[in-house]
Amino acid sequence: MTVIRPAAVAGAFYPDRPGDLQAMLVRCWDDARITVGPVPKAIIAPHAGYVYSGAVAASAYARVKPAHARIKRVVLLGPCHRVAVNGLALPGADAFDTPLGPIQIDKEAVALIRDLPQVQVFDATHAQEHSLEVHLPFLKSVIDDFKVLPLVVGQASPNEVAEVLERLWGGPETLIVVSSDLSHYLDYDSAREIDTRTCRAIEALAPERISTHGACGRFPVGGLLRLAKARGMTVETVDLRNSGDTAGPRDRVVGYGSWLFIEPPNSHAWTDTDEGETDFAGHTKALLDRHGEALIRLAAASIEQGLETGQPLMPDVAKAPTELSATGACFVTLKKNGQLRGCIGSPEAHRPLIADAAANAFAAAFRDPRFPKLEAAELPEVSLSISVLSPQAPMTFHDEADLLARLRPGVDGLVIEDNGKRALFLPAVWEQLPDRRAFLQHLKRKAGMAADHWSAGLKARRFVAEEVRSEDLPPSASLWRAQAS
Repeated sequence: MTVIRPAAVAGAFYPDRPGDLQAMLVRCWDDARITVGPVPKAIIAPHAGYVYSGAVAASAYARVKPAHARIKRVVLLGPCHRVAVNGLALPGADAFDTPLGPIQIDKEAVALIRDLPQVQVFDATHAQEHSLEVHLPFLKSVIDDFKVLPLVVGQASPNEVAEVLERLWGGPETLIVVSSDLSHYLDYDSAREIDTRTCRAIEALAPERISTHGACGRFPVGGLLRLAKARGMTVETVDLRNSGDTAGPRDRVVGYGSWLFIEPPNSHAWTDTDEGETDFAGHTKALLDRHGEALIRLAAASIEQGLETGQPLMPDVAKAPTELSATGACFVTLKKNGQLRGCIGSPEAHRPLIADAAANAFAAAFRDPRFPKLEAAELPEVSLSISVLSPQAPMTFHDEADLLARLRPGVDGLVIEDNGKRALFLPAVWEQLPDRRAFLQHLKRKAGMAADHWSAGLKARRFVAEEVRSEDLPPSASLWRAQAS
């Protein structure tokens, strides 16, 4: 008989109806602080009600999404708020339920740690615990197919937690998630002060510098920091806010932060040689074969609504096909009589693909600073294309000549960044700039750099893309309503 732990805080910390929950998650992505870079091996993210901390959690999960197909195990650790426990507590259940469907417990992972003296099965501490549960809808929304190992962490030393994590570490198929809020119920300025100290301790991989009241999840956080230091990991702070910044008053606030832990280059971290690129191309081509026309028509409808109301179309994510409601990144390009008329997009996935296409189409038509706002009279001469982007992979190179040699004309999209300046070219730009050196020089100019700029700090990330164009619509079909009427 399968034992399922029911969702205990659905309807309180987050919506209990699937459609409402999906809509809330979209709002969290919209308010998140999106960054680009390597997929993390581990994250720290908060666990308050979504209205308070959901956007801060989304800031971390946005960087997990590029590994949506390869992650198969999530090790989830959080503090106990209801029933105290010594050490780390496993659940006896076979699955955890969520409004988006149940998630199976990883029994193979349970077997890896069951013999450790600091680990026990204790259902009472799991029954009403929210610190783990609130992460499950985020995980369901960014990972395709996975099992979870949930651990409630009570009094435990950093070494005891690190020992558990070491056994569960695995390779690229395993993600570690540590759940923790920061300071509780201080005034806004006092909270910012203590949260900043906690942030610096996390960045320094120094658990001993986190005060008793600095983080409610200081025990699981301490174990992760201890192991991350031993493994030579780097830490990236992606968000640091409190409830006074999000949805509450400023006299009594709770602090929230999101951190990413990146493995060193010689580990199993995501690189530009991953076979995942091939998987992406095949998957996305199939997606566009099935839904490309619908995406193009959605983009056109968003532009037409923008002309009528000044606002983009807001698609119903809950009713969309699963592939389109999944998180994805795209660029929408407008051309008028074959000449560029607007291009806006998302470098990294942070919201459902269907919502990304609608928002970027509106922005390409009305918010590209290089062009005036599109007018209705132009529609008969305007065509659309949508490029769906793969995750970005960091490139390693010794100098500019090495970077140029590694570029694949006609294949690679490229992002460069140096000293706060950044720019992106889609793979389609190779059609106008087929020479590697010219491609890179123009991208530098787009970033505000000199064409001959070079420094040891310049970073480059590549990606691939699959494209669908309005020209691919059936000859008898009209793109714009105005043309059909």
